[in-house]
Amino acid sequence: MPFHFNIPSGLTMLSTMRLADYVDIIVVAYLIYKIAKFFKDTRAVQVLKGIVVLMVCVQLSEIFKLNTINFILQNTMQVGLLAVFILFQPEIRSALARVGKSRLSFLNFDGDDRSDPVVNVINAVTASAKALSERKIGALIVIEQATKIMDIVRTGVSLDAQVSTELLNNIFYPKAPLHDGAVIIGDGKIKAASCFLPLSQNDSLESELGTRHRAGLGITEGSDCITVIVSEETGKISLACNGGLTRNLSPAVLKEALTKLLIKEEKTNKKVNLKKIVKKIKK
Repeated sequence: MPFHFNIPSGLTMLSTMRLADYVDIIVVAYLIYKIAKFFKDTRAVQVLKGIVVLMVCVQLSEIFKLNTINFILQNTMQVGLLAVFILFQPEIRSALARVGKSRLSFLNFDGDDRSDPVVNVINAVTASAKALSERKIGALIVIEQATKIMDIVRTGVSLDAQVSTELLNNIFYPKAPLHDGAVIIGDGKIKAASCFLPLSQNDSLESELGTRHRAGLGITEGSDCITVIVSEETGKISLACNGGLTRNLSPAVLKEALTKLLIKEEKTNKKVNLKKIVKKIKK
């Protein structure tokens, strides 16, 4: 039987709604918006898209009376809810931590400057990249942003240490036990070292790029992380972001680029173009 929307009855329903009903709708809409925004730039976004498609298929199977398909999808959805909590455990934990640490702006009287730990990270990473470049010591430093990459952090050795030039230099010293792999920096600290990164799937990369560069680029293709790479062969510094790679950077250009990416651009949701940023800096 075709569905007909009765406009008068719809208006009657709206006229009978209480103020609490409007507040209820606004709160639910806001929560859905915040959840969608949180997962927008995460590695789990593809899984969420799959769940949405599955939900649409369930509704369609009900409309067209596809009973067998509907039965299978309904049971899959029940199991899927548990799977979502398991798959998104790091993201859910991170979201709850953010809620716990968040403060209303009009209640913030302590003059906290969020950029202070970020500035320390920028200075330490830049100074370390300069020192390692001069000595032709390979390095791979990943700076975590909104996208949490706990699955990558778990592949290495947990440190939870303050970011400093000296510590970064010691980690990447060729005879150090943790020099092989990537260092993950997040929330102003070195979370882990000797981590394994996914290699880039970009077939158009230059053949001269080795595993270090491909790994540094690969992690940025599925997250909003920023990667600083120092070549062991040439000592040249590279920067990867949003699946793009810019090579042969001086320490000064690297510092300015990190400043723009981590501080000046941090409150915008636009996907920044790394090559354009570096080009503007060099002018």
